[in-house]
Amino acid sequence: MPKTPTTPSALSPASSASGGFAYAQDRFRELVEDALAYAREQGASDAAVEVSEGVGLSVSVRKGELENVERNRDKSLGVTVYIGQRRGNASTSDFSRAALEQTVRAAYDIARFTAEDPAAGLPDAADLALGEAAERDLDLFYPWDIDAEQAAALAMRCEAAALETDRRITNSEGAGVSAQQSHFFAGNTRGFRGGYASSRHSLSVAPIAGRGEQMQRDAWYTSMRDPAELAPAEAVGRYAAERALSRLKSRKIATCECPVLFESTLAVGLLGGFVQATSGGALYRKATFLGESLGTQVFPDHIDIAEDPHIPKGKGSAPFDDEGVVTRARHVVKGGQVEGYFLSSYSARKLGMRTTGHAGGSQNLEMKSRLTAPGDDLDAMLRKLHRGLFVIELMGQGVNYVTGDYSRGAAGFWVENGRIAYPVHEITIAGNLREMWQGIVAVGADAYTMGSKTVGSVLIDRMKVAGS
Repeated sequence: MPKTPTTPSALSPASSASGGFAYAQDRFRELVEDALAYAREQGASDAAVEVSEGVGLSVSVRKGELENVERNRDKSLGVTVYIGQRRGNASTSDFSRAALEQTVRAAYDIARFTAEDPAAGLPDAADLALGEAAERDLDLFYPWDIDAEQAAALAMRCEAAALETDRRITNSEGAGVSAQQSHFFAGNTRGFRGGYASSRHSLSVAPIAGRGEQMQRDAWYTSMRDPAELAPAEAVGRYAAERALSRLKSRKIATCECPVLFESTLAVGLLGGFVQATSGGALYRKATFLGESLGTQVFPDHIDIAEDPHIPKGKGSAPFDDEGVVTRARHVVKGGQVEGYFLSSYSARKLGMRTTGHAGGSQNLEMKSRLTAPGDDLDAMLRKLHRGLFVIELMGQGVNYVTGDYSRGAAGFWVENGRIAYPVHEITIAGNLREMWQGIVAVGADAYTMGSKTVGSVLIDRMKVAGS
């Protein structure tokens, strides 16, 4: 496999800190205060309001020609009203006084006719991010001063680098650039006030290698909050092309059981599966095989999973969750044992527990092995695999979180004596998540971050592989 490009590009963030927003945070604060006051006037026992705005540019090209230019500008005001333990919600994109009052009344009327729910209500005041905790600056906002012409030129450079890598790169599904920034402000009647701006930018390409029935496609991308930290366009294009080329002359393999190494980009999904299985909604609905797993051994004793929501520039960083609950660093799994769930205030009440500050999902989650050495790169992980399957693509959604059963279409490489022997495709890998997690024998030092999760390549001792 080719080496992943990591060198930052020479792109610069915008000199202006405005991000192209039409509204200032002070205006959002006014709207929140006005909506909360009006909800109280209507008779609400509690209320929460959030106002947000997002702007962005997305450009795609294919074979050197501009395909699409999309600009988005959206805004929203959402109101949640409580009458005791009855809840109503309404939203609008109109920030006028009349629309605000109409939206609050709509939420109030919905609450009036909604059945009581003992778990409904705002988070307890003791759990909310107040004062400095709500104002914590995590360095999340880097607006990108790029226009459609510049974005198209960047995407074309990326695609051209892919097409020029080798004459066997015969086509392209295109390349794209996305520059997105947003900001919000939220508050509730229990004293929470907070908001901030954030950005997320990306560059991607998907080249095609070979011809006819032998064609193979792959893709690569780079995504960062700060555009100056995006990998160079040429490096992204070449790496995507090398991935596609490495898959030429793929073959089927016989059905077998063998060790399986998940590329780091896919191992993130194994971590995501754990979050899904231990999230509040799945737990209180009893729709997970990991119910009542606190304190139990789910992973081998060399596995730790930690969460730090306060990493500067982190893709999953946040001073508070979607309900205004303060976020905290913690161990989710320590020595293989589950030490924490992912709970909102509602799911926590349903379970008779306390919110963990996860309305909106996990925050900068990282899985590590105590056995990992600094030199455990992908080559070292292939040597540990020795003989088996190295997976670089998964297809389908074959995960049953009620039972833990796992079955996905896959493609990758067959490995012999610690070295890639040949590419394989049209196979299915199957197992059970509980057994797969318990079967993790190594985690690579080749850590990869996708969204709010980070993990290296993961080696599982044995899985079923269905082939020809």
